[in-house]
Amino acid sequence: MKDIVTIGEILIDLTFSGKENGIPVYTANPGGAPANVAVAAARLGADTAFIGKVGKDYYGDFLRTTLQKNNVDTSFMLTDDSARTTLAVVSLSETGERSFSFYRRNCADTLLNSDEINVDLLGNTRFLHFGSVSLTDEPSRSATIFAARKAKELGAAVTYDPNYRANLWNSEKEAVEQMMSVLDMVDILKISDEELPLLTGTDDAEKGTQWLFEKYKIPLILLTLGWKGAYYRRGEETGKADGFFVKVADTNGAGDTFFGAFLSRMAKLNCKNPADLTSEQLYESVRTANLAASLTTSRHGAIPAMPDLAELEAKLKAKDE
Repeated sequence: MKDIVTIGEILIDLTFSGKENGIPVYTANPGGAPANVAVAAARLGADTAFIGKVGKDYYGDFLRTTLQKNNVDTSFMLTDDSARTTLAVVSLSETGERSFSFYRRNCADTLLNSDEINVDLLGNTRFLHFGSVSLTDEPSRSATIFAARKAKELGAAVTYDPNYRANLWNSEKEAVEQMMSVLDMVDILKISDEELPLLTGTDDAEKGTQWLFEKYKIPLILLTLGWKGAYYRRGEETGKADGFFVKVADTNGAGDTFFGAFLSRMAKLNCKNPADLTSEQLYESVRTANLAASLTTSRHGAIPAMPDLAELEAKLKAKDE
């Protein structure tokens, strides 16, 4: 039994890392939100697997090797001989905030088909996680929805991150429609403070999450608030765990680290359904996820910056003393 299976995009983040003789220099970092979540959870002790597709090229080989080095099962990761691996150019502001430019048309991650997904794996995991980037194109959209619905049918909890990337969609209207079309099957939703008003029409944490809960009956909603921490709603129970102050180098991968850390904690507690967590366990899981995310933002890159279990536990112990 896997703890977490993720499905969707895996790609190269070409991240700005400075200038040399006046010429911008970019570092090739492994990325893609579902792959990031799988690695973040695996580094913290969870048994994870990734479903996705890369091109038959250097970057595809590099990404597969990266997952393997981080103890993510790549047995269900495919290579497309006729497509390239997706690239994303990540530009950083002076405060570490990122913006993306994608080179993704007809690239491998968009070409995953439903019949290429191992159904036995979907019935052998606690959690099936996906994001909205794999919903932008066919056939990956249908494949992702198929996997999520099949996993839920087979007893897994479905987790979802809208992960809005404006320039991957034809319009904001299309993006919102597609991002919301899957909410009816979600057990745990991770949404950012930037995405909340996009989906709910309000930036008020209490009102926005209440609307999502009432409309879609999502058992647990996790709202990340950047350095302020995270707000959560489990039915009528709400709470907030403060963030941890760090000097930010790069926010790329912070949300994925948060979610991977949270799900790894649930797996460690032998919980699959949000209702199985005590109120204390829920709060501590969110607080731990906040710390993991803050550690990631203190370093450059997404996957390279993620903490391992020893570092996270040491930092938690230091914070509690």
